Amino acid sequence: MITVEVVDKLSHILEKQMEQGLDQYGISHDITVDYKKFSFILRYEQKVIGILNAFHSYNCIHIEDLWVDNVYRGKGYGKQLIENLVEHFKGKGFDNINCITCDYQAPDFYRKCGFTEEFVRINNKNPKFTMTFFIKFFD
Repeated sequence: MITVEVVDKLSHILEKQMEQGLDQYGISHDITVDYKKFSFILRYEQKVIGILNAFHSYNCIHIEDLWVDNVYRGKGYGKQLIENLVEHFKGKGFDNINCITCDYQAPDFYRKCGFTEEFVRINNKNPKFTMTFFIKFFD
């Protein structure tokens, strides 16, 4: 009998099993998956004031989350995290950086950081959840 289970978080063992399966599939198509999660942590003295969570896969970087503490917003710290991300991966074989943001979040922020809007997915039930898909190419 086939069943489906919903979990909040995969166990380490299942995560590894899935990664190995994805890697094997990629290899069977002459592709290196190179999936890796990473974070940039911004500190003021010892206090964490910002975090950028992302991962890279194939030759693209995907921003999952970017957060700056309320007290420090609007002072260029989010842009500093983006600039550090670009500098860290520039010249290392990556083609682009991708991100998705809702209307209530930060579409204008990503535009100011040099991201280009690829498309918008409109949410008819709640326009605040309309999503903008952005891309920024490496030079």
